[in-house]
Amino acid sequence: MQPLTLQTPRRSRPVAGGLLVLASALLFSGVGALVKAASADLPTEVIVFFRNAVAMALLLPWLKFRHRGLSLKTNCPHLHLLRAAAGLGAMYCFFIALKLLRLADAMLLCYTLPIFIPIIEWLWLKEPVSRQTKIAVAVGFVGIALVLKPGLGLFQAAGLVGLASGLLAALAIVGIRRMTVTEPVVRVVFYFTLFGTLVSAVPLIWAWQDPTGHMLWALCVMGVLAIMAQMCLTKGYSLAPAGQVGPFNYGNVVFAAIIGWVFWGETMDGLTLVGAVITCSAGIIATYRSERHLKP
Repeated sequence: MQPLTLQTPRRSRPVAGGLLVLASALLFSGVGALVKAASADLPTEVIVFFRNAVAMALLLPWLKFRHRGLSLKTNCPHLHLLRAAAGLGAMYCFFIALKLLRLADAMLLCYTLPIFIPIIEWLWLKEPVSRQTKIAVAVGFVGIALVLKPGLGLFQAAGLVGLASGLLAALAIVGIRRMTVTEPVVRVVFYFTLFGTLVSAVPLIWAWQDPTGHMLWALCVMGVLAIMAQMCLTKGYSLAPAGQVGPFNYGNVVFAAIIGWVFWGETMDGLTLVGAVITCSAGIIATYRSERHLKP
């Protein structure tokens, strides 16, 4: 298997890629808000299933009419399975964190993924890590510690689950970067949505609860926003290296903070705000320095 490099000739549209990733951040913030609202009445298992099932229901006709000639045959099913497992695991952890934490905190912990990406690339793809990137990753964990506040309450199961969503999301992103060397974006999204729908249907055997009224509409809108966000994110990462477009992911934290303040009256305390700034800055530097280090 050829190692993924973070700079390939065809990925030369950083402006378009960055705007798509920023659009996905806004859409994912909307998904997060709807998940948090739905979590008050429904089990996480039901919400995760609807997120995947609605996305699948929208994706299939779109594939039929817009990508009729697309072959779903793949030479890397193992990568699709790994990406789906990591992505679905990240989704469960993220939705649980959304239920238990402030919207912005859950978003920030999930979007620690740029800090984990260099570590995963080093372990999995054997990519070298620059000294500056190592320092940025270490500083990033300091920022995470300030957000989690060891000994002050957040450094408990909820915070660690949110952090796990970031780790698993990083694994999924590296999988996307590895696959889009040969796989079209639509095929990557199709297999993730297919596997996600099938696997998330299993827990419904013991966790099903009927969504009623406005909650059913909220779940459907969540699915629509989720598939749009997934397409934007996957396409964005296929157009430019992660070091150029990855920082736009942190728009999610800003959008989430605004939404959380407007609808739930949530505010960040000083320690969390400092930790958020440090974590976001370290994540941006980590991805940027990784790209610079690997350029020929």
